[in-house]
Amino acid sequence: MSRILDLDSAQLAHLRGRELTASVAASEGRAVVAEVWANMTLLMSAHETGGVSNIEVAAAFGADIVIINALETVFDGDRWNLAVLGGFDRLADIADAVGRPIGVNLEPGTVPELRKATVENAKRLVDQGVALLCVTANPATGATLDDIARTSEELRRGLGDDVAIWSGKMHMAGRIETLDAGRMAAVAEAGADGVLVPLPGTVPGVTREIAAEAVRRIHAAGAVAMGTIGTSQEGSHRNLVPQLALNAKEIGVDAHHIGDAYAAGSMDPEFLYDYSVAIRGRRHTWHRMGRNTRKRG
Repeated sequence: MSRILDLDSAQLAHLRGRELTASVAASEGRAVVAEVWANMTLLMSAHETGGVSNIEVAAAFGADIVIINALETVFDGDRWNLAVLGGFDRLADIADAVGRPIGVNLEPGTVPELRKATVENAKRLVDQGVALLCVTANPATGATLDDIARTSEELRRGLGDDVAIWSGKMHMAGRIETLDAGRMAAVAEAGADGVLVPLPGTVPGVTREIAAEAVRRIHAAGAVAMGTIGTSQEGSHRNLVPQLALNAKEIGVDAHHIGDAYAAGSMDPEFLYDYSVAIRGRRHTWHRMGRNTRKRG
């Protein structure tokens, strides 16, 4: 299995499912995931056809995987109309355009219909070439970890084994509950092959000890762990990066998620860059950034 670190843009665009999960695991804690709202952009030009999409910015600053949040805001039933990028027929076309695997957030509970984590919605996304289904909960939606575990089990049963399902909470989502190691590991036991673990220093009460034990138990269940920054700290000062990044390495996560709540549905690109350098050095960071320009005939 090739490490996600070593793949160029063309190879990344075709990476999905269980192969994606294995490629992340092989990279030993050095995979970077960026989440974006695709109907907004940090870099909109004053010219009508100008600008750069948030997905392109995330890819340019070192993300290996990009996850779209609130997909119902960019899908009109026939086309994916991403800000600046224009219309695409399939998620696989977006992946080809930006040279990255594209994931989407799905959620249990009372959310817009296209965002619901149903087997029907998930199958539609898989048919369109989604690389990763991220079962989570946006702010104030009220979903619990038990809801997310149950939904992950339903999706695994309905989709089979060869689909990447990464599930969990990156903040409380409007429902105060204990995020302990056992409840996070239960998400893996329910069928998710990746589990979200809020990084120490992001969600109140998630200490290094709790997070490290959660990762140990998630790995024991055969899943990967994705450390998350989903508490608007993706827009914090860049001097916060070393603490968060090195804590993440210490607790043993396989992938590092940086959320979308800086401005205009994106992370701070410089925060993303600094974080990438902290967890994998300038060599691998520049390698990822530089290979964006490589074209395959």
